[in-house]
Amino acid sequence: MAKKSVAVLDIRSSEIAVFVGERGVNNTFVFQASKTEPYGGYEDGAFYDTDELTRAVHSALEAVEQICGRTFRTLYVGVPGEFTLAVPKEQVIGFPKRLKIGQREKDALFDSGRRQLKGYRAIRVTSMIYTTADNRRVADPAGLYSTGLSGVLSYFYCTEYFASTLEKIFAGTKTELKFLPSQLATACYLIPPETRDEYALFLDVGFLSSTVCLVLGGGILAQETYWAGEGQIAVRLMQKFNLPYEGALQLLTRSNLYLKREAKSREFVFRGAAYDIPAEEFTEEVKAGLDELCEHVSGFLEECSGKELDSKPLYVTGEGLDGIRGALEHISRRLGCVCEQLAPDLPYYNKPSMSSRIALIDMAYEDNRTSGRLFRLLNVFGG
Repeated sequence: MAKKSVAVLDIRSSEIAVFVGERGVNNTFVFQASKTEPYGGYEDGAFYDTDELTRAVHSALEAVEQICGRTFRTLYVGVPGEFTLAVPKEQVIGFPKRLKIGQREKDALFDSGRRQLKGYRAIRVTSMIYTTADNRRVADPAGLYSTGLSGVLSYFYCTEYFASTLEKIFAGTKTELKFLPSQLATACYLIPPETRDEYALFLDVGFLSSTVCLVLGGGILAQETYWAGEGQIAVRLMQKFNLPYEGALQLLTRSNLYLKREAKSREFVFRGAAYDIPAEEFTEEVKAGLDELCEHVSGFLEECSGKELDSKPLYVTGEGLDGIRGALEHISRRLGCVCEQLAPDLPYYNKPSMSSRIALIDMAYEDNRTSGRLFRLLNVFGG
């Protein structure tokens, strides 16, 4: 594995993936290896089966290590919204005299708002916006002169349960784990900075779990996670039409909410058994499942109603809508806003299901780059 490469573990609600890569020219990526493994997922802040999670992680890592020909000393772990807490804070610090702002001053601002939260572990702090003492509002104050600095900051925490569970998986190894907030990484990778300069709405739809965020600058002002996704819609179909769960998932991939008229019923064959599925009831059941997700998102939007979001689009990504044609349009109609699907602008990886994986590689690579001794030295004094 190349020296500049980073390894990430992306934990979604139905599968995990290990990716190894580095940033190439023009913000592209070069990947050395990747491996995806299914597992049982999670609910209410806990994994269904930690033994199954352990098996999946070790299996993926071993496969990637064989390809790369080495073991990992550092592994960046994406923390899903289910296990993440985003806390916004406004912080202000003053300086003894007018000085040039550098990384040291920004770190002091970040440190001024750090707090220990019971049951959580601090993993990251970012800024939504900075303001100098003379009211200059900037995305990055490095190099400016001021007698003080304030900022609207995002403090990110992961649950102690999540962190300790992953650490137990790697107990006895020399692998260092570094935790990254997955939704922050994905939103900041997919949504352009100029769009995030004002409020941006972001929805990551997974298989069992979905997270909606209000993004501002380089941080998150509000975030909520709901137990809703493709898997729950499949359960509705399973119960409605007396199907095996795997059959319901397969049937769901054949849905098309665009159709205005279709035959009254369709024959569906799964593992040799034939099912007569009423077309209209099938479509309505899929829409009802999507409506449950919409109700959660609608409640979130109401809580953020003072942020002038009426004209803002909802940016959507994640694997949870991949197999449902017309889902995005249905969500748009239900919420009364424009929905825009986002995915990495990369050949072979330009699918919403790949968003968090590429975004975590991007954030991990940047963290690895900026943690170098030379970079820190150059930036301490506003370099």
